[in-house]
Amino acid sequence: MPELSKVHPEVTWAQRSSSSDAERNYLYVNIKAPDVARDAATLKITSTNVTFAGDSKKGVRYEVSLDLYAEIDPDHSKVNHSDREVELVLRKKELKVEFWPRLLETTQKIHFLKTDFDKWVDEDEQDEVAEDDYANNFGGFEGLGGEGGGGLGNIDFSKLGAGLEGMGGAGAGFGAEGAEGESLF
Repeated sequence: MPELSKVHPEVTWAQRSSSSDAERNYLYVNIKAPDVARDAATLKITSTNVTFAGDSKKGVRYEVSLDLYAEIDPDHSKVNHSDREVELVLRKKELKVEFWPRLLETTQKIHFLKTDFDKWVDEDEQDEVAEDDYANNFGGFEGLGGEGGGGLGNIDFSKLGAGLEGMGGAGAGFGAEGAEGESLF
């Protein structure tokens, strides 16, 4: 069997903090390891470290070890392994309203570690944001079509192509009829 190429997966992260509610005191960490089946991966979470290794179906060996800035509570952390990534919600051990200044113990720039701006909120705005429980990360379809009106506001679709006459391209010069007099409507 050929040797797998080893790479660091991209890791993204965001956080929330609370001095009084442990349920609101956590880190979001996503390890982007596409095509790694759950049975082809190992994940170890301790109070100060997260280690992941996994073999993809495309012959890539993903490996990463994250020495965390401060302690977490592994017993109250959550894991969701999908076909694209491993999503972690790690509960911070110490209840503090202040954010961690960084995810890792080291102050060096780590090329594969990035801020997850989709989940990030500023420290002074975190009480205003509805709490994420992964269900809130998916947009709903309320207000689109159906009874009660559409979600497209007052858009006048008849004006959508205004000003494009004579621009050429497919169908140029046919007007309301297609080739050989076929009606397009």
